[in-house]
Amino acid sequence: MSNAFKRFNFDDKMLNAIDRINFTHPTLIQERVIPKILKGGNVVAQSETGSGKSHAFLLPLIYKIDERKDCPQTVILAPTRELARQLHNMTLELLELYPEIRAAAFIGGTDMNRDEQKAGRTPHIVIGTPSRVKDLMQSGALDLHLADRVVIDEADLMIDLGFLEEIDQITRALGDGVRLLVFSATIPEALRIFLRKYIGEVETIIIDTPKNKASIHYSLVPLRGEEKKKKVLDIVQHVTPYIGLIFANSRERADELFDYLNSAGVNAGLFHGGLKPRERTKEIKKIRALEYEWVVASDLAARGLDIDGASHVINYDIPKEIEFFTHRVGRVGRGQYEGTAITLYTPDEEHLINLIENKGYVFQHEDFKRGEFVSIKSRTQRSSRKRKETSLESKLSHRVKRPGKVKPGYKKKMKEEMNALKRNERRKYSMKNRKKR
Repeated sequence: MSNAFKRFNFDDKMLNAIDRINFTHPTLIQERVIPKILKGGNVVAQSETGSGKSHAFLLPLIYKIDERKDCPQTVILAPTRELARQLHNMTLELLELYPEIRAAAFIGGTDMNRDEQKAGRTPHIVIGTPSRVKDLMQSGALDLHLADRVVIDEADLMIDLGFLEEIDQITRALGDGVRLLVFSATIPEALRIFLRKYIGEVETIIIDTPKNKASIHYSLVPLRGEEKKKKVLDIVQHVTPYIGLIFANSRERADELFDYLNSAGVNAGLFHGGLKPRERTKEIKKIRALEYEWVVASDLAARGLDIDGASHVINYDIPKEIEFFTHRVGRVGRGQYEGTAITLYTPDEEHLINLIENKGYVFQHEDFKRGEFVSIKSRTQRSSRKRKETSLESKLSHRVKRPGKVKPGYKKKMKEEMNALKRNERRKYSMKNRKKR
């Protein structure tokens, strides 16, 4: 039995349910969030992907359901259809020992009449996307006025996708005693305004995970812009992942890379917000069935796609918002697994690498040659050497004179003369240092 979870005063049925999903010890966010939810308070928690936040709210919320009450008691809102389905599946897994508790998922892109029929069976736990839940409320099919707990998952992504108005409408329709449980990777200003409106001042539980996780190898590979596709192809043709994710900054970039890899015979899938609902559902089934080795994805879609056991991430593009870098690399090295996060960058992306390093990430400077990663000098050493070369060339330039009468090959001769002068200068510098010793 899960002794480590006994500290929350769960009964044997819940402890057995936790055992069935092979949880042995609570994560940091579970340690801090579960007691607050059990006490009935509002919760605002900031944590990154892979921290165990989903079960931080699912476990206590299921435990607090009163199956004797024939009404929805908990509403869980997710920003994407994929995440809503995933939360529904996690809930059903826990409810195997709670056959008397009903849970239902209401997701956009599915048949509205069928959802109205599901709503008529009065689920205790409602899980869904904000737009579909709001539509069912407005049609009268879903009565949520007795629900007293609302989870807003991935709240910052909710704002990015424009769901704040729907969440506002749903929250206003519930009773005065409703408790809000808000989980987000970041707390943007628009979210702060929403929180002040509904719950006032409340302590934000911040789970600071170390930027460089010991279970992840962070590789930084320098390139010229036109080499990126070729380098990705070289890597995916030689590296065999459990499943690997390749991130692009836009749907167009993802489509372009996907077409390039497929034309080269790579077994790759594609996942982004531009796919139709049926296509997305079909792709997710294939991804989970491990039909692909690699999946090319965009950021917004990937935030709602959780793949257990992903082993490799390739940043084909560096995200303009550094938070997305954290979400991407957080897909690997989870639980007991190890992972590799590969970031390709061009000279014009140096400033983005600086921002990432300022956040606390430490890279291994590498190149991928002949089927393996090899260590190279760090980018600071390389740029320092370039600066020295430029400085030395500037110092010696007056000694290399352009001929008065230009003849074929004069540029080559001037370059050779400059290189000879530079070699001579380095020799002098080396001799001078030896004498000092």
